[in-house]
Amino acid sequence: MSKTVQLTASDGHTFDAYRADPEGTPLGAVIVIQEVFGVNVHIRDLVERWAAVGYTAIAPALYDRWERNFEVGYEPSDIEQGRAHKATANEHLDQVMADVEAARAAVADAGRVGAVGYCWGGFVTYLAACRLDIQAASGYYGGGINGVISETPKCPTILHFGDRDVSIPMTDVDAIGKAQSDVDLHVYDADHGFYCDMRGSYDPRSAAIASMRTTQLFESNIRQGNGS
Repeated sequence: MSKTVQLTASDGHTFDAYRADPEGTPLGAVIVIQEVFGVNVHIRDLVERWAAVGYTAIAPALYDRWERNFEVGYEPSDIEQGRAHKATANEHLDQVMADVEAARAAVADAGRVGAVGYCWGGFVTYLAACRLDIQAASGYYGGGINGVISETPKCPTILHFGDRDVSIPMTDVDAIGKAQSDVDLHVYDADHGFYCDMRGSYDPRSAAIASMRTTQLFESNIRQGNGS
């Protein structure tokens, strides 16, 4: 069952989140962290996919602090709007983390919690791994991680990048690997956005491999009954 719920952050800010619960007892919980495009149809679909395989999943609307109900597609004008909100959010990362923490607390009763994020959400996922009490993190093509490279994840973390992604140079990816040797880095023959089947850059093969790795990470670190 999926629905929009309202959460409250530690500073009193109230915001929406899209949540889906599995049938029966959850295997754990997954926070799905949005791209620059908001909690759009793609992100809601990912939430529902995690619930379909047994996890409670939630996607916090991280732009609600600046524009409520922001949701766009993948046209050039949409990208411009999303990037503008991202620039604002990046100036208030403590507030962003407070909202992710509220999402974590909302699903903590499902068990251990992992986070997965895409695009800007890949960057936010990395920060969550460093700053919050989560048990696993998987970030996809997260630009900006190089700027917080001194922060070290406190949980098993994997990062996925495309070698044709001009927005994230391979020199940045190499720098992340050198600074954070415990982070599991994977580079694919793909472009930015390769996981999103609503974008022209979608690459089914790379998406399937990255999905398998993320699933294995969560099964090993957050799934109930695995001895963790």
